Amino acid sequence: MTMSDRSDTGGFDASGIDEDAWTELERQLEATIPVYDKVNKIMTLGFDKGMRKHVRNHAKPGMNILEVGCGPGSFAVGLEGMDLTCLDPSAEMLKVCKRRVDEIRSQKGETPAKYVEAIAEDIPLSDNTFDRVFCLFSFRDFKDKKKGLSEIFRVLKPGGQLVICDAGKANWLHGLFGRIYMATFVQWVARIVTKDPNHPWKWLARTYTHYGTHSYYKQLMKDVGFEEVKARLLFPGMSSRFKARKPEL
Repeated sequence: MTMSDRSDTGGFDASGIDEDAWTELERQLEATIPVYDKVNKIMTLGFDKGMRKHVRNHAKPGMNILEVGCGPGSFAVGLEGMDLTCLDPSAEMLKVCKRRVDEIRSQKGETPAKYVEAIAEDIPLSDNTFDRVFCLFSFRDFKDKKKGLSEIFRVLKPGGQLVICDAGKANWLHGLFGRIYMATFVQWVARIVTKDPNHPWKWLARTYTHYGTHSYYKQLMKDVGFEEVKARLLFPGMSSRFKARKPEL
């Protein structure tokens, strides 16, 4: 999709984000690092921990794991007994993630994780490598969601599974309530925590406004080759979990 196709939405739509808007998005995401976990905990009413635990339950000891869009490591710190690769386009996010994750892994006698600075649409890793790929609140930030899904499909082993947890938007009506929530409560929380009227979440709300529905992304996953594609809301309805499997050979 060209720039002109998204000219009336600031560079965003359900399929992806234009280059200029994405560059600004990454800058805003890096600005969240000091208060990332605190704001997420409050804005999800404390359910963020349970959401991460729910997603982690899809990984088993001994698996080779890739997290795409690892951010500051909030999900990766809880993965134990697995080979772990953390990928993010932000060097600053990776720096924080590495410090947090390797400290925990060292305490538990595990080898350090691997860290890759790259975008989801161009993953510099080998085909058929990972048992699981996770995306925690990063999928909606992909520049090109279909291309990102294709790359994830490529690096998964046959029979491997993709698990995504991101903003909940089961359908347009549910999305309307989500937009109201993002425009009111989330903005209020972010302003109090950051003490900044121009806090990053004011800008980041755009990624939800133009985010697609369950049916849209389920079809996108099927289009790139995934099977057993499922989507459901996670309690209390603020987030969605997608699961999809790469076919066995």
